[in-house]
Amino acid sequence: MSGGSEPAITVMGLCKSFGETTVLDGVDFTVTDGTVFALLGPNGAGKTTIVRILSTLIPADAGEVRVAGHDVQGDADRVRAAIGVTGQFSAVDELLTGEENLRLMADLHHLGRDAGAARVAELLERFDLVDAAHRPVSTYSGGMCRRLDLAMTLIGSPRVIFLDEPTTGLDPRSRRTMWDSIHGLVAGGVAIFLTTQYLDEADELADWIAVLDHGRIVAQGGGDELKRRIPGGHVRLQFATPQALHAAADVIDAGSCDDQKLVIQIPGDGGVRSLRRLLAKLDDADLEVEQLSIHTPDLDDVFFAVTGHEATAEAPT
Repeated sequence: MSGGSEPAITVMGLCKSFGETTVLDGVDFTVTDGTVFALLGPNGAGKTTIVRILSTLIPADAGEVRVAGHDVQGDADRVRAAIGVTGQFSAVDELLTGEENLRLMADLHHLGRDAGAARVAELLERFDLVDAAHRPVSTYSGGMCRRLDLAMTLIGSPRVIFLDEPTTGLDPRSRRTMWDSIHGLVAGGVAIFLTTQYLDEADELADWIAVLDHGRIVAQGGGDELKRRIPGGHVRLQFATPQALHAAADVIDAGSCDDQKLVIQIPGDGGVRSLRRLLAKLDDADLEVEQLSIHTPDLDDVFFAVTGHEATAEAPT
């Protein structure tokens, strides 16, 4: 993997239509080396179309698109040499062993016998597949297949890796293992372009998040920055008795009461100063809070606020 002076990915004014249907309508974003860029969007937003364009599978109608410093249409061969693509369904050959799959990829990248063998051994070790190296892939678990798929993607030491729904269908432990692998790749300077239906995954992995809706980027920024833009933070106070609840409601006039749950919900960001003022009011009134919790907007709130939809799995478009 070799870096460059240009960003890993630059997209400006990207447009794409299929017949009369406009799928992408002036999309702009940049991905830098050594970061994870997560693209989120509701069904049919155009995420898969962007991945296909960036990986040279289909042409754009308009716009400038550069990957690893190369124009995706004018220099597609160099783009392909600089990228790796891993989808939600492993592209491994189940009749071969794990080692044979990796050797095949090494041969396709013309690494040579010694260099190829060294790279295969390195990746088997890196992805904890040494003990399973000589077993047919048909005997692998879903998590092992996904790790092997990612290892195969890395044979050519790509500068940019496209991960399309990389943890779909994995159990929590395998999912966490995949996250650790992604963190390791980024630490090595690789740029990751991630699409995922799991907002907690984007929150965990992404340095920069863009939300695509109706062919346009409707919000982008760091995860914390996006959450700060969204109203809806609140402090939740729960009391032991209805009497305490109603007494607190008289003291705190900005909150909304739930008599059944004995809860008052007060709008706010849960900052230290505002929280101190709130608790001081209750203390002055000699009111004891049974339970206090602070809710700040999460990526689900961001997603819903900017698209009007809840996050769901993407249909290929």
